[in-house]
Amino acid sequence: MQRIETVSALRTQIKDWRQQNHTVAFVPTMGNLHQGHLSLVEKALQRADKVVVSIFVNPLQFDQSADLAAYPSTLEQDIQQLTNSNCDGLFTPTVDEMYPQRMDNQTVISVPNMDTLCGRDRPGHFDGVATVVVKLFNMVQPDLALFGEKDYQQLLLIKKMVADLNLPIEIIGVPTYREASGLAMSSRNHYLSEQQQERAAELYQTLLSVQRQLQHGAQDFLLLQQRAMSELQQSGFQPDYVAIYRAEDLEQAKYGDKDLRILGAAQIGKARLIDNIACDLTLSW
Repeated sequence: MQRIETVSALRTQIKDWRQQNHTVAFVPTMGNLHQGHLSLVEKALQRADKVVVSIFVNPLQFDQSADLAAYPSTLEQDIQQLTNSNCDGLFTPTVDEMYPQRMDNQTVISVPNMDTLCGRDRPGHFDGVATVVVKLFNMVQPDLALFGEKDYQQLLLIKKMVADLNLPIEIIGVPTYREASGLAMSSRNHYLSEQQQERAAELYQTLLSVQRQLQHGAQDFLLLQQRAMSELQQSGFQPDYVAIYRAEDLEQAKYGDKDLRILGAAQIGKARLIDNIACDLTLSW
């Protein structure tokens, strides 16, 4: 695996691969890799000749400097894991390489209608995500890029952005990788004590309970959301939201909608956890 730190070196390598008629897959990350990230790499290796992973903690998407400073860095361990996974290239740019101009004077990409769910209380977060992903896409110029479904709102944002901007990149969502308990794997899980990790899996179980009720004919979405929030609170969470939305566009679901996504976010200890599951009601109503 080659480690690449500059845009010019990256473009030289990509050009060489293109001249050999290789296809390129891209997996952007912020490091502190776990099996969920590696499952994206594994899927990428099945779909393309060459796979590039980036590790870059993007300041533009953090609304609090303390969160940015606290984000875990495990670069040496990450390099070893990617080497073992047969990744072809690791792009590790500095902030100055990614943002050669001042960040307060940076052109920003803004995808509309992202001020719900995780965008509601985090102004500028998704603008930061969209901007850095477009920059990375321009640098890597991949044929396809892979993102985990755990960040479902982010996945839809990127799909819409790519379609709106006519970028020639296939966006592939990969199912959430989970612990044996059902807890979605996340770099933020390291903030949890062993006891909190056990309790954290109840977020997933709560979403499954909502799914079961919907599949058995429950139709009062608002009531289901409120009950789920109450259950999380009783389990020791500080719930942010539980939402039953249409899967295709994250609009509030209504009676008759069949392809749904049940999403939840909640704080436990120092970690803000997010999760979501699909809910297909085609055969239920």
